This record gives sequence, C-alpha cells and structure tokens, in this order.
Amino acid sequence: MRLVLFGPPASGKGTQGRRLASSLSLGYLSTGALLREHVENATPLGLSAKPILASGEYLPDELMFPILADWLDHQTGQTGWVLDGFPRSLPQAAFLDGWLEAHALKLDAAISLEVPYDELLQRMRNRVECPACRWTGQRGQLAHGTDCPKCGATASRRADDDEQNFNNRFTEFSEITLPLVKYYEDRKSLISVQATAPQDEVAALILAEVMEKASVSLPSNR
Repeated sequence: MRLVLFGPPASGKGTQGRRLASSLSLGYLSTGALLREHVENATPLGLSAKPILASGEYLPDELMFPILADWLDHQTGQTGWVLDGFPRSLPQAAFLDGWLEAHALKLDAAISLEVPYDELLQRMRNRVECPACRWTGQRGQLAHGTDCPKCGATASRRADDDEQNFNNRFTEFSEITLPLVKYYEDRKSLISVQATAPQDEVAALILAEVMEKASVSLPSNR
C-alpha cells in the first residue's frame, strides 16, 4: 500500500503518519524531519536548506526530487510506504506519479488532514520535538515536563516554530499545497479527515478510511 499524507503546519502529519505506517507495517518518510536532521548535522543539503526552512518556505523541487527518488528507490523490499510532507505542490505530485508509473505502481490514497487555523496556531505554540527519535507532540505529553515519552531524550521546541514562520508556512500551504485536494479528488484517491479530535480517534478514523478505500480497490488490483 502506498499513501501520501498532507495538511497545514501543525495538523499532526508526523504523529498520524508514523501511527499509520506502524499500523500497516509500511515504510515511513517525513521529509520535514529528514531535512531538519540534515540542518542539525550541517550536511551540504542541510546548509542549503537551512535559510529556506528558517523563513518558513518550501525547499525547491531541484533539491526535493533527488531526496525523494533516492528514498523510494531504497524501499523495494517494503510492502509499501507513507509519505509525510511530499508532495507539497502540483509539480511534486506529477513527479511522484511519474516515479510510480515508471515502476508499474500506483498510489492507493492521498490523506488530507483538516484543522482550523486557530487550533493550528495553538498547537504550534505548544509543539515540541525529540532530536533523538524525531517524536513530535505537545508539551503536555512530555514525561516529567521535558522528556520524550517514546525514547526518554530531552525534547524541545523546534527551531523553526515561531509565529511569523508559522504564518509563512500556512500561507504557502494555502497557495501551493491546497490545490492537491482537487488533484487527488479528481483521481478518486482523496481521503479528507477532520483532525481536531484526540490523536487516538484521528488515527482510528484514518486507518478505517484507508482500509475501506483499499478494500474497494482490491478487485481491480488482482
């Protein structure tokens, strides 16, 4: 099964993407977490990406396409994957379609997380990330007020989480990523999920919707 997950900043893509991949035993890629890791390690890619990410902008396609293609090419032994943060634009969706076609594969579903702006802003203000395992969540989920509940390392606010940066990212999402809703709707692969409920409820809803869509499409895949 091959799935993509997109939504505005702070909509829960990382949390729900990891949970979905774990539930279905799929590979998982968060392009945002991968890029932040490159920035922290000061790799050549990280040095190129740092000023772009710091201003809340998306990385240009000429940098993103090779990253994605390399990751996908190494997933041949997997039963499928979940992409979180790619595609973010119509050209990126076309690139992914081209890669899938070249490998005689298809996308099973595109999941759009929908959350009102005011809640997104509140989530961003309380969001923390673990630098060790890349768990992302809210301050209230930390153990002892500081520790990652997954691996125990000290979690902290992301360097790119400030209000101006958030507003820049939200604007870019609205202008560049939102057209993907119609793109995937036209291809009968869109799953829209209201992601305002508690995480467990949202995760269960996503999994149920994905399984329903997969069961409907199974006869044509045999």
